[in-house]
Amino acid sequence: MKELKQPTLATQQPQDTRTQTLRDNVHQSLTHYFKQLDGQPVTDVYQMVLAEVEAPLFETVMAYTKDNQTKASQLLGLNRGTLRKKLKQYGLL
Repeated sequence: MKELKQPTLATQQPQDTRTQTLRDNVHQSLTHYFKQLDGQPVTDVYQMVLAEVEAPLFETVMAYTKDNQTKASQLLGLNRGTLRKKLKQYGLL
């Protein structure tokens, strides 16, 4: 029996990424993901995408603000309690 490989959102980076927007990269990654499915059923794509995007977003913002939660919450437009909840969710706190 053939083992089914779960596709990922990762894609090869184009040579020149300076002209690609975040939106372009998400579109490209999702298109690649759906092609990899090859007809396999899939559910909860929304939650999968959120988890794939939120974790590096919070990691990067926390590094940028040198772990200052007040600055990070302002930068993200979230209240500090929501930020703390998300940081805990992704094991960043």
